[in-house]
Amino acid sequence: MTESAAHRAIDAVWRIESAKLIAGLTRIVRDVGLAEDLAQDALVAALERWPESGVPDNPGAWLMATAKHRAIDALRRGKLVERKHEQVGYEIEAQQELAVPDLDAAIDDNVGDDLLRLVFMSCHPVLSVEARVALTLRLLGGLTTEEIARAFLVPESTVAQRIVRAKRTLSEAHVPFEVPRGAELAARVSAVLKVIYLIFNEGYSATAGDDWVRPALCEDALRLGRILAGLMPTEPEVHGLVALMEIQASRLRARVGPSGEPVLLLDQDRSRWDQLLIRRGLTALARAEQLGPSRGAYTLQAAIAACHARAHVAEQTDWRRIAALYEELARLEPSPIVELNRAVAVSMALGPAAGLEIVDTLTSEPSLDGYHLLPSVRGDFLKKLGRSGEAQAEFERAASLTRNLRERELLLERAATCAREAREAAAR
Repeated sequence: MTESAAHRAIDAVWRIESAKLIAGLTRIVRDVGLAEDLAQDALVAALERWPESGVPDNPGAWLMATAKHRAIDALRRGKLVERKHEQVGYEIEAQQELAVPDLDAAIDDNVGDDLLRLVFMSCHPVLSVEARVALTLRLLGGLTTEEIARAFLVPESTVAQRIVRAKRTLSEAHVPFEVPRGAELAARVSAVLKVIYLIFNEGYSATAGDDWVRPALCEDALRLGRILAGLMPTEPEVHGLVALMEIQASRLRARVGPSGEPVLLLDQDRSRWDQLLIRRGLTALARAEQLGPSRGAYTLQAAIAACHARAHVAEQTDWRRIAALYEELARLEPSPIVELNRAVAVSMALGPAAGLEIVDTLTSEPSLDGYHLLPSVRGDFLKKLGRSGEAQAEFERAASLTRNLRERELLLERAATCAREAREAAAR
């Protein structure tokens, strides 16, 4: 095997196996930073040996065995015991001989439980949202610091600092490696889902930079969501979020044109939508609705996405149902952004004047000050009502607010169209 081929194989294996590896080691050393160091040591060993020996038949097991041996060696030398003795209350003498089979069993047992614990640890509320996102992508997504920085358009040093501080904070706060129970579980599940949702949204509609979408981030979020659904099969909102992501991800190929330009939902070639992802999403939605006595926020958003997915052409979209679902979502989680989305659905169902009436109530909302989609939506309604001059001003304002180059180009193009229409109307 060539060195480049071995490195590609190692990268693929790491993406798949690193989370399980780190989770199993964290349960033993009780320090996620230390566990990641041991896992990285195993990765370095693979980079050194696999180009010559070839990729093992079971590469994940090879990495786990290597990491375990290094953990055992370190424990026998007493280094880990000395570092963790007071913190986790290990009552092991530094000179005590460790039983290797016991450590093997401890790491290999309940891999799924360990992954779930790692999910909750990475998304612990003691960390900032930015730190949770970075740590989750690092530990559970297997991304490098460089990849995370590139995805979120921040300096690599910023991401590195977030990850280092996050691991230090978890250690200093003595965050237990466990799944919370009772009322705390519901709150923490919400935090975990929010992190995955944020990762997906940044991939689906990038807030800044030159690209309209970043499919790799969507794929990472989907992988995390699917893992969580497998680990928590009876949690309806987990399936609701997976359903939402599957259906939204089905449109990724159709959301950009040949030159990377944005293609809006109603203009998309629906034959390019991924039908397998749609079927998976609809199945997950049915599962979520079956499990829950009432629909949560992610399940409602998935139901809205399903309305679009079921329409073979844009004209078949059931906008009245979508408007009703947004109304239900607004009652569950009142939000100006939800209300803005409801305005779009109402405009499609009842006409642009009805949508504009809702939007005009949001123009003085402080939380939407600087939110580019408010003037963008308002401009769309005004254009449909023939008020091209006003629409032009709204699109130009929206373009000045967005940090995404592709979106800015689209908005300025729409503003220019409105300017032409206004001149033509004045000339008549």
